[in-house]
Amino acid sequence: MKKLLTLLLVIILVLGTLSGCSNNSNAPAPKNETYKIGIIQHVDHPSLNQIRETIISELDALGLGDKIEIDFKNANGDMSLLPTIMQDMISDGVDMLVPIATPTAQQAKAATGTVPIVFSAVSNPIEAGLVTSFEETTANITGVSNSIAIEDIFKLAAQLTPDARVFGFVYNSSEVNSATGIKRAKAYCDANGISYKEATITGTADLQQAAASLVGKVDAFFTPNDNTVASAMATYMQVAMSAKIPVYVGADSMVADGGLATVGIDYIKLGKQTAQMIVRIYNGEAIKDNHVEQIAEYAKMINIKSAKQLGLSISDELMKEFVIIGK
Repeated sequence: MKKLLTLLLVIILVLGTLSGCSNNSNAPAPKNETYKIGIIQHVDHPSLNQIRETIISELDALGLGDKIEIDFKNANGDMSLLPTIMQDMISDGVDMLVPIATPTAQQAKAATGTVPIVFSAVSNPIEAGLVTSFEETTANITGVSNSIAIEDIFKLAAQLTPDARVFGFVYNSSEVNSATGIKRAKAYCDANGISYKEATITGTADLQQAAASLVGKVDAFFTPNDNTVASAMATYMQVAMSAKIPVYVGADSMVADGGLATVGIDYIKLGKQTAQMIVRIYNGEAIKDNHVEQIAEYAKMINIKSAKQLGLSISDELMKEFVIIGK
């Protein structure tokens, strides 16, 4: 009898140990433990900061404030730091990684195949190698894409500046989000008989010279949601406004920084949408059941101050339809 009891105790202990060792990368932490979320940016910029701040505030509004611990890291433009940041977070037992923007998401994917990843602000997750399609999230990664409405921006440009026949594309060709955005812009222009020239940059130090090289050759500038250009909009706008060239952009923050107009990314709405996905996965939903989402609503914005400096008048129809800033 004693031997039988001893054997039963051993079996119970072994089963308990095996249960404790099982690993489900999509399962939430036990609700009596703090759930650790690592948020990572590759650079400090108002748009990316706004996404992060909105994610955190929305998680609190959705009732997770006292149930989660946020570990935020910023590579401050040094891309070589991202792998170390990711590994440090994983070593510290983070339950989820939330990389903001394409290069950060790519590094997160390379760092782990088990820790759940919910990215934000990745324009082209397929081209970036994060997923094979928006509907196929069978690995440990999903998120919210901020693919912009390229065609709508050019339709708006035709209303605001109908005499613009040649567009100047200024962008960082090494950013996947920018390169694919420009590819779509070229396709639209080719299909609609619009001419274009381009000037590429590799960093903010190149921006002034690149933009200036197109002055006298183009009627308007276009830049998609390019992180490099967005972080140096003051330089871009100085060149453009001195030459009286309108600048169409891919994000609301770039309009706030002087760009003429966009049908583009609303970073607050993007942050909220990302937070909602995080909550669903925290509550136990599998990543495979949370497919990559497109941003649900675009920002429609015109900078009236820039319009006045360019001598443009905005129709009453557009004044009602668009958010007008810079009054």
